Amino acid sequence: MNLTIFDLDETLINVDSDVEWGRYLIDKNLVDPHEWESKNEKFYWQYKNGQLDINEYLIFSCEPLKNTNLALLKTHRDAFINERIKPNILKKGQQLIEKHRSEGDELLIITATIEFITKPIVSLMGIEQIIAPIPEFLNGGYTGKIVGTPSFREGKLLRLHQWLKKNNKTFDGMTFYSDSHNDLPLLSAVTKPIAVDPDPILLRESKKRNWEVISLR
Repeated sequence: MNLTIFDLDETLINVDSDVEWGRYLIDKNLVDPHEWESKNEKFYWQYKNGQLDINEYLIFSCEPLKNTNLALLKTHRDAFINERIKPNILKKGQQLIEKHRSEGDELLIITATIEFITKPIVSLMGIEQIIAPIPEFLNGGYTGKIVGTPSFREGKLLRLHQWLKKNNKTFDGMTFYSDSHNDLPLLSAVTKPIAVDPDPILLRESKKRNWEVISLR
C-alpha cells in the first residue's frame, strides 16, 4: 500500500486557511483590526519568503482561541468554513483525492495551520487523518500554547515519522503534493514528490531535481 500526503493551503484549496481565518476574525471584530491586519499580513509575507518564525506565529494564531468563548469560536469557525473555505476548495484537488482513494492509497494531510481550523476542513474533503499543530486544551478551554512539534518545514518530516511509529505503519511508497518551498524537507524525503502550482523557489527546485509539476487550478 502507498501513502499519499497532501499539503492543504494553496494546494488543495485556493487560499491559505490560516490567513483567511485571520481576515475573517478582523471582519467580524473578534480581534483588534489594526493590530491583527498588519501582523496577519506580515506573517504571511514571512512564510512566503521562507523567513517565518513558526513559534512566534503560532502564539499569534492561538491567541483568539484563548481569548474567545469556545461556543462562539466554534460557531464562527463553522461560518468561516462555509463562507471562506467551501468556495475555494479546488475541484481538481478533490478529484485527485478521489483518484488516490480509488487506487487504495492511504490518505493524509500535513499542514502548518492549527488543527482547530484545519481538521473540519480536511474532514469536509473526505480525509480523516491529519497532522497539524495542536493547540493545548486544558480545563475546558485553549491555553494559547501548542502541544509538541509544529508541523512546519523540518517539523513536517519529524511529525510524519512520529505518526508512522505511533500507528505502526509502513508503506511501499509515499507521494507528497505541495505548493510551497517550505515543504522541501518532506518533499526531499518521500518516494514521489509532486509540486502543485509551486511558488517560484519550489518551481526552480523542482526543475533542478526533475520533480513532477502539476496544476490544480
